[in-house]
Amino acid sequence: MSKTTLTRRGVLRSGAVAGAGVALPTIFTASSAAAYTNEPTGSTVTLGFNVPQTGPYADEGADELRAYQLAVEHLNGEGDGGMMNTFSSKELQGNGILGKKVEFVTGDTQTKSDAARASAKSMIEKDGAVMITGGSSSGVAIAVQGLCQEAGVIFMAGLTHSNDTTGKDKKANGFRHFFNAYMSGAALAPVLAARYGADRKAYHLTADYTWGWTQEESIASATEALGWETVEKVRTPLAATDFSSYIAPVLNSGADVLILNHYGGNMVNSLTNAVQFGLREKEVNGKNFEIVVPLYSRLMAKGAGANVKGILGSTNWHWSLQDDASKAFVKSFGTKYGFPPSQAAHTVYCQTLLYADACQRAGTFNPCGVGQALEGFEFDGLGNGPTLYRADDHQCFKDVLVVQGKENPTSEFDLLEVVEVTPAAQVTYDPDHPMFAGGQLGTCNPGA
Repeated sequence: MSKTTLTRRGVLRSGAVAGAGVALPTIFTASSAAAYTNEPTGSTVTLGFNVPQTGPYADEGADELRAYQLAVEHLNGEGDGGMMNTFSSKELQGNGILGKKVEFVTGDTQTKSDAARASAKSMIEKDGAVMITGGSSSGVAIAVQGLCQEAGVIFMAGLTHSNDTTGKDKKANGFRHFFNAYMSGAALAPVLAARYGADRKAYHLTADYTWGWTQEESIASATEALGWETVEKVRTPLAATDFSSYIAPVLNSGADVLILNHYGGNMVNSLTNAVQFGLREKEVNGKNFEIVVPLYSRLMAKGAGANVKGILGSTNWHWSLQDDASKAFVKSFGTKYGFPPSQAAHTVYCQTLLYADACQRAGTFNPCGVGQALEGFEFDGLGNGPTLYRADDHQCFKDVLVVQGKENPTSEFDLLEVVEVTPAAQVTYDPDHPMFAGGQLGTCNPGA
């Protein structure tokens, strides 16, 4: 685990506590004199960035770390400020958070829940992290969110798309900016029906963990409501790299659409296998056979290459958006790293700014004060249009993008094009929707 300190320009905010001292980790320590877990006592505050640096989602994790580092630079007054300049809230001044310079520690989740919990626990106990953020797997996010609830720190979820993160497994100390599987279904299904017709037979290949299950349920429900028939649902191991044995049965199933509920390296490999089997050249039931990737990212599109051409899916954000906030972020990220950011990079950058802003507005790092500042918070200027952080479940509601692989890309980064911007109202659901039932938000835990 490594600790990185970035320099800061400017002065401390008036009234901020400045001086020598080290934040004392207080996780699970009832006798501590601190008011809450890891209350910063010196001139710095430590954030924990927990991402997959190895495993099938490592590409997403690498881009998340880039964005986290960029966010820390901007919070500490380095660089051009990025989306701090477009964010509707004007609390962040480039002098850290509540006058304290931002430091960070990193961990490798390995895309494994146990490893992710151990990494987060170490960052809290040993490094004094007052907030944990990250993840590119919903299984990891749910595990770490539970740990943060127990420890008494805020968890700002990174890339997690399962309905369960803000559904049955939601926690008072956890918050999600990223969209979810229900939203993908609500945005994507009408486009699929319009493009391919209402009389379709779908075959699902699904990553066998919480994200895949809720993605499968969401897409099947949304497409069936518009007339599609689901002919088969097959679960695949997250660790799988060759999907040939799963693709072959599709040919004899009577299905004319293959839906790949896979992400990251899984999707790259399963789509490649499907194309190798010639599915895209098949005609079934008098229709051209189609493939759908419900959750897309630029990194996945790059990995899959020409195989993504014309294939529809959904995404949380895309670097080609022309609003001022998106352009500001793309400029900052591109200047630092030489290429545009992914949706994973975008959402974790936003989460870091949203956490810092909530601390500023609350006037404290106390997780309960920060949580109250986030609940019901309405904002704009972070690249997805007007957004609500709903108090009922700590889920953000904003526009969702339907995209497809470009037929004639102009560069290795220009692989997806936005075909529809689905308004937030179309993807909003009641807090007690059946797909999100079974859990209680509970109450904030300040820890010590």
